[in-house]
Amino acid sequence: MNGRALPMGVAPATTGARPTHPVARSAAPVPAGSGPAGAAHGGAPGTPRGVRTLRRAARGLVIAAVAVCLVAVLPAAAFAHVKVTADTAVQGGYAALTFRVPNERDDASTTKIEVQLPADFPLASVSVKPHPGWSYKVEKTTLATPIESHGAKIGEVTSKITWTASGEDSAIKPGEYDEFSVSAGPLPETDRLAFKTLQYYGNGDVVRWIQEQTAGDEEPERPAPVLKLTTEGGSASAPAPAAESASGAAETGSDAGVSWAIGLSAASLVICLGCAVALALRWRRAA
Repeated sequence: MNGRALPMGVAPATTGARPTHPVARSAAPVPAGSGPAGAAHGGAPGTPRGVRTLRRAARGLVIAAVAVCLVAVLPAAAFAHVKVTADTAVQGGYAALTFRVPNERDDASTTKIEVQLPADFPLASVSVKPHPGWSYKVEKTTLATPIESHGAKIGEVTSKITWTASGEDSAIKPGEYDEFSVSAGPLPETDRLAFKTLQYYGNGDVVRWIQEQTAGDEEPERPAPVLKLTTEGGSASAPAPAAESASGAAETGSDAGVSWAIGLSAASLVICLGCAVALALRWRRAA
């Protein structure tokens, strides 16, 4: 001290050095899921583990969508057989028959259809409705034992009808079907008639719908079209109905099953692909 008095309230100056270590600051909080621990446990978006998880989920959804489509569409394909239907099919009466022919191939068109009429139950009267873009040929056979129809003896009956497309434009293309109409009768006294059918494709392939199903057995791979007959109200003298009405025959349960299965597979595919796209967008934003 130099002996001078300091003013009141003024502290004496210190001669020591300032501290050399700065004051420690508190660390900022670490977001959950980041850092080594987060990478090890987290699957959060933006981390390698999270990206891999999203990728696996997207692949899984796509695989599931494809599987659902196969499960739904493959049984539907089994229903896409050649069929014969009728508005009414009563024993002793006449019927307007409709042969529905779908194209099951994806690389060829159906160019010819050959329908064999049942030889064990001959039909005395058969007439074919002309089909635009297709020609037809009727073959007859002589019966060993003539049949009687409307009081007359019939010794010759139709045994086969062949429709042939006039060109590629008229052929049944992949994914399409066509219908061919015939009026026939009197229908015999039996519960069913089988019409064995051959389907010709433009690439030379021939599909033979000729397998007959026996009672109690599963449907064969290539079943022959079968028309079921009833006994209610049958009359041998009933007039033949117009063949035009055949085109209005209702779809069978199998045809409805095809539409249901295809709709289900399409809806499943859209849903699964939508989820996959959403996951992919989330992954891209996170990356």
